[in-house]
Amino acid sequence: MKHRKRMAILLICSAAPLATAADLVSTRDIGMELARDLASAAVIACRKKGFQVSAVVVDRHAQPRAELRDDLASRFTLQIAREKANAVIMAGVDSGRFVKNRQEIRAELNHVDGIIMLRGGLPIHAAGTRVGAIGVSGAPGGAQDESCAKAALEQYVERLEFAD
Repeated sequence: MKHRKRMAILLICSAAPLATAADLVSTRDIGMELARDLASAAVIACRKKGFQVSAVVVDRHAQPRAELRDDLASRFTLQIAREKANAVIMAGVDSGRFVKNRQEIRAELNHVDGIIMLRGGLPIHAAGTRVGAIGVSGAPGGAQDESCAKAALEQYVERLEFAD
């Protein structure tokens, strides 16, 4: 009888679905055209303010999708913009908020390869899903970098909200 109960329990348990991750995962990610347009819009927004910057758009996995450096922007602005965007992917929030939220370990996080704890990176949401991030560097201060990134996102807000 004990053996029968044990077998019944084993059969029930083996028939139940396992609580594991799926073998295949579908995700939404930013396309090249939108990434290019956002990077370009951010650089142009800063240029109109008199700033020479770089803008980098990364996908949801922090892989670069578009990188633009304005004519007179330092080559280092590309790296900084990329690392700001990567920080957004790591944190899930804009880089300025990430800096504020993690002030107690900010110095240590700056030693993580590929991220920098500076303001100027924003998440990119399309149809309610975070699909990437944009980072801008080269303006006089993170608030100015962030304003150029925000201007780019606002320019393409309809495209982002109604992405398919």
